[in-house]
Amino acid sequence: MAIIVRFFVIIFLCIFPITLFSQSKYTVSGTVKDKNTGETLIGVIVGVSGTKPVETLTNEHGFYSLTIPSDNYQLSVSGMGYQVQQISLNLDKSQRIDFSLVTDPRELQEVVVTTRVKDENVTRTQVGVERMEMKEIAQIPVLMGERDLIKVMQLTPGIKPTGEGNTGFYVRGGAADQNLILLDNALVYNASHLMGFFSTFNSDAIKDATIYKGPMPAQYGGRLSSALDIVMNEGNNQDYHVSGGIGLISTKLNIEGPIQKDKSSFLITGRRTYADLMAKASGVEGFENASLYFYDLNAKANYILSDKDRIYLSGYFGRDKLAAEDFFGLEWGNATGTLRWNHILSDKLFSNTSLVYSDYDYKVTVYMTERDNKMGILSRIRDWNLKQDFQYFPNPSNSIRFGLSTTYHTVLPGQVSFDNPYQFNVESLQKKYSWENALYGTNTWKVSNKLSAIYGLRFSTFSVLGPGDIYTLDDKHQVKDTISYGSGDFVKTYFNIEPRLSLAYQLNKNSSLKAAYARTTQNMHLVANSSVSTPVDRWVPTSNIIQPEIADQVSLGYFHNFANNMFEFSIEGYYKNLQNQIDYKDGADIQTTDVVETELLFGKGRAYGVEFFLKKKYGRFNGWLGYTLSRSEKQIDGINDGKWYAAKQDRTHDVSIVGMYELTKKWSLSAAWVYYTGDAVTFPSGKYTIDNQVAMYYTERNGYRMPAYHRLDLGATWKLKDTKKFYSELAFSLYNAYGRENAYMIDFRENKDDPTRTDAYQISLFRFVPSVSWNFRF
Repeated sequence: MAIIVRFFVIIFLCIFPITLFSQSKYTVSGTVKDKNTGETLIGVIVGVSGTKPVETLTNEHGFYSLTIPSDNYQLSVSGMGYQVQQISLNLDKSQRIDFSLVTDPRELQEVVVTTRVKDENVTRTQVGVERMEMKEIAQIPVLMGERDLIKVMQLTPGIKPTGEGNTGFYVRGGAADQNLILLDNALVYNASHLMGFFSTFNSDAIKDATIYKGPMPAQYGGRLSSALDIVMNEGNNQDYHVSGGIGLISTKLNIEGPIQKDKSSFLITGRRTYADLMAKASGVEGFENASLYFYDLNAKANYILSDKDRIYLSGYFGRDKLAAEDFFGLEWGNATGTLRWNHILSDKLFSNTSLVYSDYDYKVTVYMTERDNKMGILSRIRDWNLKQDFQYFPNPSNSIRFGLSTTYHTVLPGQVSFDNPYQFNVESLQKKYSWENALYGTNTWKVSNKLSAIYGLRFSTFSVLGPGDIYTLDDKHQVKDTISYGSGDFVKTYFNIEPRLSLAYQLNKNSSLKAAYARTTQNMHLVANSSVSTPVDRWVPTSNIIQPEIADQVSLGYFHNFANNMFEFSIEGYYKNLQNQIDYKDGADIQTTDVVETELLFGKGRAYGVEFFLKKKYGRFNGWLGYTLSRSEKQIDGINDGKWYAAKQDRTHDVSIVGMYELTKKWSLSAAWVYYTGDAVTFPSGKYTIDNQVAMYYTERNGYRMPAYHRLDLGATWKLKDTKKFYSELAFSLYNAYGRENAYMIDFRENKDDPTRTDAYQISLFRFVPSVSWNFRF
């Protein structure tokens, strides 16, 4: 590790404009945590007063570092919802000072939407960032009353759900697979339960969640559109606590406490739905032996080895099952594990080393007509990732982050098995192996009191590996040649340089202008030719034919706070140029072909739009209004005669209105209304008959629109008991309060009275979905 650190420091000394050595300067550093729980605190302000006040924020591990001239100071630590701590500091040598903050009951009495710095949206350099609040998630009504991080995130501008009740999402015109989703540094390929109606993330287990929908920092890569970074709770190392909830659709339980007080802690959070039990109890024919449920388990433990070392072990395990006995079965799930070591190398240098395992698989079971045999199809993506991240704090004006990441991918597209294999020829799709690497560095630079910048570079490589057959195609996209490679052989390696730049200029204490540019690349691609996303959509890696997707995004924004930071307003515009975009050929077979490249076409894309956001943060009534006007288009030879056409995720208008009101100390109310333009879809333009079989005739890809979508959700929370030792509440919600029959899918069928005519019919999912849940904590 010492060699790696020296290598990076030499590079950054050459690149960044930093004065590292100055006489009579010392460093005060340390960790800030919550006194009641022992968990480290993110984004807390640590500063000194004087003729030139200086401040910094704690990083995602609660660490801070300030290098300032020798002098006498008042060192203060403040975080929203916590009492300010101040100490006198005679800085005549470098010092380590840790803080434990106590919650401020005066601030907690007020309904506060955010626990962040009051003017963070104006002062931070990064553009297009949303930091999700657990308090928001707890108040906003959602489907089945299950509090859901992603559902709340979809209510913000630029982030759109993929469909009715779905946890998949589009960000700034990007496809659903173009979002990087990390849970404690572990990549999550499918973040959905129950066909997308719930997300994999149990809000009770989440400490912090940030989504970068604009140009993302250099430490994130591998996806084009966004990075969602979720950090799990560490567990209380002071006292044991139990919390949970019982609802109409699911039950959850959270247990946390110290393993050794002040030294180590654990967290275990579990959740299970029981829709299958309700279906069986209903007595409806056909549901007696049906399975329809999911479960998930979050676990985390940490141990303080010394005042400079801390280790974490966390994991997520989730599974869905949808089955009808003796007919069909589908199950899918994620498993992740992260072993992390935090080490303070010096009072200016912080190290975070992570070994990460990620596994996503699905299995389809089909019972054969003979009933004495069944077929199983298994598909899996398995990743092993090692990430080394450093943060260096040379002075209050600069914060440097650099590191490396290496990931080994194994993709099993489809393995077929039979109970009685002698009856059938078993053909499985070949495994795909690849190796992805990245070196990155970025500097957050406060140029002056008004101007700040974040600039950096990410250098990424992606190597296609053997064993396996590699194909070349002719002009008609048919296999021309096949070459076999052995284990560990390098087939092809792609190199990409990804610059990142963000600038912020503070017009005054309440307003700022921000601009940003970033290039991102993506080497894992999700391909599907259905209008509805499913767990069995196929992931394919970059190959000798499939090129890395590349996006160049520019953003410009104006941010303004008023009424003493009670209101936030922002307007952000963006333009995204996309290369090597993927779409399928007409009539493509995505699932069963081994040479999936023969079913795909490649071209370019563009996405552009403007986002408006107005938010009231404090008081008995708070909430926000968001509006997005946008377009997302593709141009691919072989589709629509090479003309630009709307991408599936193209939505012109997207509106969300959210309100929360504290009626009394015991009752709080909430409401959310959403509206968006219907998805671009491909419908048949006519039909014809061949050998007495009716076939649909399609002309224009995505040339039609689903009906516009809108919905109102209502919620209410009744606090039954609220003391230090016990908290209890009833949460009520009504999803789709005015019963709008929104289109989930539109299909076509022959008219019963006139076979020459074809009728379109709409499938809708939810109308008037009430729910109630009891939540508790002690």
